[in-house]
Amino acid sequence: MVENITLTLAILLGGGFLSGRLCQLIRLPSVTGYICVGLLLGPSGFNLIPGAAVGNQLQHFIQLALMMISFGIGEHMEIARLRSAARSLALIGIAEACGAFLMVSSGSLLIMKLSGLTAVIPHAPAVALLLGTVSIATAPATVMHVIRENKASGPLTTMLLAVIALDNGLAIMAFGVAMAIVNHLNAAGQGGMLAMISASILEIAGSLVIGVITGLLLDFINSHMSRKSDMLTGGLAILLLCGEAARLLNMSPLLAGMAAGSTVINREHRDSRLFRALNAFEPPIYVLFFTLAGVHLNLAALTTAGWLGLTYFFCRTIGKIGGAGVGSLLSSAPLQVKRYLGLALTPQAGVAIGLIFLIGNNPASSAYAEFITQVVLAGVLLSEISGPIFANLALKLADELPVANKNHHTGASLSTVPAGVPLVPWTWPRLSHLERPEGVVLFGVSHIATGAALARIAAIIAHFHQAYPLMLRVVPPAYQPDKNRRADDQALLSAVQSEVQGMGSELYTIVKEENDVAAGILDTARQSGAWAIVMGCSPLPVSQKICGKIIENAPCPTLIIKFGGVFHTERILVPIISLTGLDEIRIPLRAMAAVGRHKITLLLLMSSSDSDKDIKRAARGLEDWAAAEGLSAVTNCQVLATEARKDTVLAEAASHDLLIMAAPPPQALAQRLMFGSLYAAIAQGCEKTMITVYPASNL
Repeated sequence: MVENITLTLAILLGGGFLSGRLCQLIRLPSVTGYICVGLLLGPSGFNLIPGAAVGNQLQHFIQLALMMISFGIGEHMEIARLRSAARSLALIGIAEACGAFLMVSSGSLLIMKLSGLTAVIPHAPAVALLLGTVSIATAPATVMHVIRENKASGPLTTMLLAVIALDNGLAIMAFGVAMAIVNHLNAAGQGGMLAMISASILEIAGSLVIGVITGLLLDFINSHMSRKSDMLTGGLAILLLCGEAARLLNMSPLLAGMAAGSTVINREHRDSRLFRALNAFEPPIYVLFFTLAGVHLNLAALTTAGWLGLTYFFCRTIGKIGGAGVGSLLSSAPLQVKRYLGLALTPQAGVAIGLIFLIGNNPASSAYAEFITQVVLAGVLLSEISGPIFANLALKLADELPVANKNHHTGASLSTVPAGVPLVPWTWPRLSHLERPEGVVLFGVSHIATGAALARIAAIIAHFHQAYPLMLRVVPPAYQPDKNRRADDQALLSAVQSEVQGMGSELYTIVKEENDVAAGILDTARQSGAWAIVMGCSPLPVSQKICGKIIENAPCPTLIIKFGGVFHTERILVPIISLTGLDEIRIPLRAMAAVGRHKITLLLLMSSSDSDKDIKRAARGLEDWAAAEGLSAVTNCQVLATEARKDTVLAEAASHDLLIMAAPPPQALAQRLMFGSLYAAIAQGCEKTMITVYPASNL
């Protein structure tokens, strides 16, 4: 058992992170992994996390997570966005909330009576009432993840987001009413029904007032702040004060937090920067929150609540689907909403878990809090496994997932070689005919898929050197192809020849017999005095080995091309971390600029801690280099101070056709492990075509 609180935090965070990643690999939501690893670490598993740590020392993390969840829900309660569908939203939201509440509370009470649990659990009606109110909540994070992952849009998606926001607001308000009723029931029947209703209304109204005041205070303070760190620090402090004020006054912290978020987002100037600042702080807090929820899961008690847990899950699912269907029918909602909204509302996690923590903290309900926790967490586990699947299915059946068009490219039609790299046709001026070519640019081809694209790059580089492109094929000695192979060879030659001639250049070809492909290419490069070698490289080990041997022994620069998507060279991105990185790629850039309307972006990545003076000096250095190389007219020089170089490059690459990078300097294994490689990270994550320029070998 681990009793050191720092080590406890490390185990919870580490275990939650690993389990979340594992669940993502098998296409399950991360929250399922967090809860499961909490179960393994808690008393029902290896008992590494003591109950005292969960009940006392880590309680503040739970309260922080609850305020952040409720504040985030408020962001989706923007009146201007919800006004147009107010009637439909109200009818659907109330109907599905009532459906879940009635099904779960009545089903739970029936199962408790049939199984004899009413004799074991005090105040069975109170338990059924609390289970019914908790069942109203829906998991906004899970549904949002499914929508963003699928890039869904349409009537169902729009209504789904609005209903979820309303749904959780109703859940929090209903929970406040239910807790007030439970408090009066456990107070030996003191006070009548009117007193209970009055107390509930007062609690809801008071919570909303606290939340609105908090929202106005947050908006005022944030309007006088410019740094994200200040917003985060001040915003968290005020949110926590809001939560504690609500608790001291016996109000609902969750309802107050939701009201605060709604107030901020509905201000006329609508400053949402605080939500973005909190988003960056959320992940570790959420991991702790959900893993601690799993630690609370007691398998011994779960066996007692097993049937009730299944009842909770199935009744809630039926109530959500049925209630959403009835509400959609009454509001004359679009057909997609009528049919599939209920399916998409089945996930449940954050708010529901927050509510059961509040049940445990309330002395009036502490006698049966553990039992309710087991029932709800069992339902959460089942709904978080099935819920994302149902939500994805609903969006698919509603036809709100984008249709992938692999042949679409803005601004040009495509000519695609069979099963190969899609090429934008050459529409720039034809290359000038060379009377006396000086040397060659060698490109090796073995497959029709990449032959034309390699030929295009080789022809561009050759034109700059006043040379001609030379296509080389290395074949085994005594090569005797069969009929099919001869047809493939002829198709390859025709595709390459058509591309080069279409550019206005002249193609030379050679076939070399050699068992070692790399050796054949290197020998030909030496004998022909090649200006450069152009090669395509695939992830296959054989291809990597051939390219590696050529790079190490080439007598001239080597251009290695990793293809991705549509092959085009008009918009070129050149990421560097120092001006010296431009020396190796000056020839390819000048060659590109000489043959057509290329647009080159020189992107210098600097540290976010660099001064404005250093950034301006670096920008002048980029501009001077472009001017010296005669590239000013086609070059855009950018200097970005960034905290994440790889992410910055990948974001910029999305608006470009091609990346050109200088090869990284050789690194020993220890260096790679210690310092990593920006080039390797970009090459692995980039989906665009990428050209890497390696210098000539010193051998």
